[in-house]
Amino acid sequence: MILVDSTIVSVAIREIMTSLDADINAVIWVTSAYLLAYVVPLLITGRLGDRFGPKRVYLVGLVVFTLSSLWCGMTTTVGALIVARIVQGLGASAMTPQTMAVITRIFPPDRRGAAMGMWGAVAGVATLVGPILGGVLVDALGWEWIFFINVPVGIVALAMAIWLVPRLETHPHRFDWFGVVLSACGMFLLVYGIQQAHGVNWGPLIGPVTVPFVLAGGVVFLAAFVWWQKVNRAEVLVPLSLFKDRNFTIAAIAMITVGFGVTAMAFPIMLWAQTVLGYSPTQSALLLAPMAILSGVLAPFVGRLVDHGSPRVLAGIGLGSFAAALFWLGAILDVHTSLWALIPPILLLGVANGFMWAPISSTATRNLPLHHAGAGSGVYNTVRQVGAVLGSAAIAVAMEARLEANIGSSSGMVGDSGAEAGQGGADASGAAAAGMPDAIATGFAHAMGQSLWVPASLVIIGFAAVMFFERPKPRVRS
Repeated sequence: MILVDSTIVSVAIREIMTSLDADINAVIWVTSAYLLAYVVPLLITGRLGDRFGPKRVYLVGLVVFTLSSLWCGMTTTVGALIVARIVQGLGASAMTPQTMAVITRIFPPDRRGAAMGMWGAVAGVATLVGPILGGVLVDALGWEWIFFINVPVGIVALAMAIWLVPRLETHPHRFDWFGVVLSACGMFLLVYGIQQAHGVNWGPLIGPVTVPFVLAGGVVFLAAFVWWQKVNRAEVLVPLSLFKDRNFTIAAIAMITVGFGVTAMAFPIMLWAQTVLGYSPTQSALLLAPMAILSGVLAPFVGRLVDHGSPRVLAGIGLGSFAAALFWLGAILDVHTSLWALIPPILLLGVANGFMWAPISSTATRNLPLHHAGAGSGVYNTVRQVGAVLGSAAIAVAMEARLEANIGSSSGMVGDSGAEAGQGGADASGAAAAGMPDAIATGFAHAMGQSLWVPASLVIIGFAAVMFFERPKPRVRS
């Protein structure tokens, strides 16, 4: 549910804009607000799981997430939807570290790969199923149901968690509230500055406060956070000793790029399919079906290889395939791009998702001391979501910039053309179906393709990072 809700809004952008009379930037904040509320508390919710037990914290988060999903579907303004999504993100934040911490604490290092493979399969497939499920729900029942669907699933999950999730020993912890404030302020300023930069042409945001000033403030707060974690003599929010482990540090870098790429790629693809080709939400989302299927098939297999294979090779295949697929898609998106031309890069994305999650996740947690399971899980999931938040903000900037460069307009074109696209069927000429002049449709398609090169470029950094993985040595659980 958590990861589906990170991407499910991408396919409902057009319907939410029309229903709530909102522009594209506001609707992208529906995702950014959720991700921001998700990522900021992850560091402390990981520690809460260590102190009060991962099962108890997980159940609280699940209740908050489920009730706020109902609230999301009942909203009538985009502002109210953003607020509800913030609460939903807080619930997700309480849940996520507990899942990884339970795996880390139950499975010994030499058997953790298979477990992380299953965890990775769920993570990889869920981020891809989001747009597909969203398309079906939007077409059949309306955009509200992309949130209502969480309610029955949440109720079933609550019963299963009470019954099946074990209670584990707790560890006493103090909480670094000052560190929470510093990290929250830093992340908010960075994301807000990145997302608003292009719209105000890097000028003033509020009065004399400019975008560079906001971004600089975010960097200062995050630098102060790192400094505080180093000098604080009480128990810190992020034990910097975690980063003494080479593989944990590399995995964190790689996972930032994965979170960035997975979140960012859905927006341009969905907008291109619906606006240029005239596809319905379901039709456009089904373009990703081969990726989801192949990813689900490969991930458990790769997980079994992790315990005895080279994480450098396995993760390298995943991240290399991811970057190549995004560059490939960016190069071929056009008015007359055929379905057959899309299938190879989309299948390559499936290979990427099948190979990325388990090797990176298992290698990151393999050497963690058990008393740091919650903190390590919190840090790892935080960096992944930092990437997702930045990806959501950066792709909005990239799309607007390329639209302005290619057709001289940005958010207005996205909104107007997207609304018209939904009224036409997907025929041989998507531009005609969407009621767009061919020149405008061509510029729009190229803008969406070119924006995909932003996440593709960042994923290359992750690929380079995992080339420095060390093969973990088997050790006895202590």
